[in-house]
Amino acid sequence: MKSYRKELWFNTPARRAFINITPEINACLAESGIREGLVLVNAMHITASVFINDDESGLHHDMDVWLDRLAPEKPYNQYRHNTFEDNADAHLKRSVMGRETVIAVTDGKLDFGPWEQVFYGEFDGKRRKRVLVKIIGE
Repeated sequence: MKSYRKELWFNTPARRAFINITPEINACLAESGIREGLVLVNAMHITASVFINDDESGLHHDMDVWLDRLAPEKPYNQYRHNTFEDNADAHLKRSVMGRETVIAVTDGKLDFGPWEQVFYGEFDGKRRKRVLVKIIGE
């Protein structure tokens, strides 16, 4: 069995963002040479997420609005966590959206359903953060 590891780095100019990272994951898969196996993609920061969904701007807007209703950014004093930081909402949003995703690799391709894409979700941006890509298989 072969193993491949790579870190992807992101620095979003906004506090929140959804970035389609499917092209980067496809590039990692091609670089790995693995034809059958699994791809793990996970955010290495507690205020960011990796998830699979449709790449549709209306849906991204709806997710952002929905997440802000669940865990509004302000007022900052509504959260006990916000003593030295102002990102408690980002921790909660990440908890809802998840840390990672695992994708099957079949015949050298990501084995997706229709419309599925991989996204990096940022909930406390404006600084450099990383995503781990780990691929195992044959």
